[in-house]
Amino acid sequence: MAWPDDSQFAPAPPPRGRARIRLSGIAGFTLVVVGAGAIAAAALAQQHAPSPASSAAGAVGGAAKGPSLRRSVPVSVSIPQIGVRSKLLSLGLNPDGSIAVPSLATNAGEAAWYKYSVTPGQVGASVIEGHVDSYQGPAVFFRLGALRPGNQIDVTLADGITAVFRVTGVREYAKDEYPAKTIYGPTDYAALRLITCGGDYDFATHHYLSSVVVFAVLSSATRPAAAAPGSA
Repeated sequence: MAWPDDSQFAPAPPPRGRARIRLSGIAGFTLVVVGAGAIAAAALAQQHAPSPASSAAGAVGGAAKGPSLRRSVPVSVSIPQIGVRSKLLSLGLNPDGSIAVPSLATNAGEAAWYKYSVTPGQVGASVIEGHVDSYQGPAVFFRLGALRPGNQIDVTLADGITAVFRVTGVREYAKDEYPAKTIYGPTDYAALRLITCGGDYDFATHHYLSSVVVFAVLSSATRPAAAAPGSA
């Protein structure tokens, strides 16, 4: 009903007392997200999420001397090309070390920022995840696989700045070929990764067999307009 039971490694939270998140490597935490126990509603409706085209594979990297922003927690994400506009939850890890994901029952329409990754626009890999479908049907990232290099992703931050990202590649990975270090590992540019389920749905295990990953780089930022003098 949404997320696959992937074994994917993500950066660990920092030790207590550290003021900044440091993505110096890949820690031994496994992204094991529970698939739903019922047949996917989207499958029942004969809907299938778009799969990335081979021509959309593009590149996973960016320019080392590209723009970057100071740390500010993301509050919403907008992807005009596929009609996504969602506030962002801030989620970390479950007690067993797996990455927490939005509730299928109450938050399938919302994406979540992995709070132990850098904030969008900082140098490093920022991670946003979302379900592909839910008990009711398509979820927030149902059309993620339809993105193409050059498409735009806007992430609004708590300080009012909107980080504007350009998609560089869209790829689908089988669970046993998931390139965790490429996705979660440190970068020397401001990177964004969007992740959801993909591929075929296994009705026996109630899990998707693949993951769709969008790679993007910070291209610019827009700042809130200054208030006019004397305005209330």
